[in-house]
Amino acid sequence: MEKWLPRGLIGVVHLPALPGDPGYSGQSLDDILAFAIADADAIIGGGIRALIIENFGSAPFPKGNAQQPMPSHHTAIMSIVAHEIRKKYPDLILGINCLRNDAYAALGIAVATNANFIRVNVLTGAYVTDQGLIEGDAYGILRFRQQLAANHIAILADVLVKHATPLAPLSASDATKDTLLRGHADAVIVTGSGTGEPVDRRTLEEVFHAADGAPVLLGSGTKAETLPNYASFIKGAIVGTALKVDGKVHNPVDIERVRRMVKAFDAVCKL
Repeated sequence: MEKWLPRGLIGVVHLPALPGDPGYSGQSLDDILAFAIADADAIIGGGIRALIIENFGSAPFPKGNAQQPMPSHHTAIMSIVAHEIRKKYPDLILGINCLRNDAYAALGIAVATNANFIRVNVLTGAYVTDQGLIEGDAYGILRFRQQLAANHIAILADVLVKHATPLAPLSASDATKDTLLRGHADAVIVTGSGTGEPVDRRTLEEVFHAADGAPVLLGSGTKAETLPNYASFIKGAIVGTALKVDGKVHNPVDIERVRRMVKAFDAVCKL
């Protein structure tokens, strides 16, 4: 199977709190699934042909390492959601992100649901985060992908990821080169300091030049009116908050906002 490389907009399906999460309020699996499919319907109906499923409502997140993996029942629920969305939209470009950093669970879900890519927040290096210290595990992740015969599943990895600070000083250029050349990521993602926060243009330019032709995506803070500032440096953007009703991250996706974002992206990003 041919590996998909990112181009264009990727909408985000933010799952609500799942059973066991502090914010969980008793929704049934059917309720969770209906919420996710409604957001997927709005994203695809608005003209975006790729989406990523994320367990956003599960904060505070586990680190996602061997000592603190994503709960197994959350992996199962995300697999069901991804399967149902894939069944409804067989030609969709589908991605998985298991917060905070469980790339092993994400790869397992991706293989089981015929997804095209995963997002890994920390693939290389070590970062101080609200979960504590998170260390990249490119060594294990790439070998696990190989063991699963899943090299067609692309790894989109963050550079200087949001809500995190590198343990030692690290330039955006060096972080990009480490992620691509030593971590073997298929594309890199640039974010602002937090969810919904805009990307610093100077940082994006530095990443673009260091990436040397590898795909670069915006990972936070994308808005229709600011896209012209970034268009020259990106192949696409992962968009969540800006697509929601009133631009608030916990609200459902607004199909009219999706349409406006697609129109703005198509006007300035020549892929």
